[in-house]
Amino acid sequence: MKGEVFYGKGIRELEGEYPDLYELVTDINDTVWNGKVLDYKTQKLIAIGITASRADPRAIKKQIRSAIEVLGITKEEIVDVLRVVLLTSGMPAFSKSLQILNSVTAAIEEEKQEE
Repeated sequence: MKGEVFYGKGIRELEGEYPDLYELVTDINDTVWNGKVLDYKTQKLIAIGITASRADPRAIKKQIRSAIEVLGITKEEIVDVLRVVLLTSGMPAFSKSLQILNSVTAAIEEEKQEE
């Protein structure tokens, strides 16, 4: 992800143990998230759709949280992406992702109120 934010488990451990592999991963990261044709917001929405279609709760949560906090992507924009997930991947992936979206947005609102 942009700015060396990695969601895969174990990537950070590469940095100290296998710096050559870590450099390769960061180079791929920079190449993918370059915003040359699609801006970073669009790329992030695609990433949300992919993780949602895979019904990977950890990845969905991290993608949604960073989308909202870093890019200001709205809940409504994410729901639009999830509509495509419903069409292409079915109700289980859609409903799990919607549940995660609701929990993330509630947690963010709660954090804002505590500030």
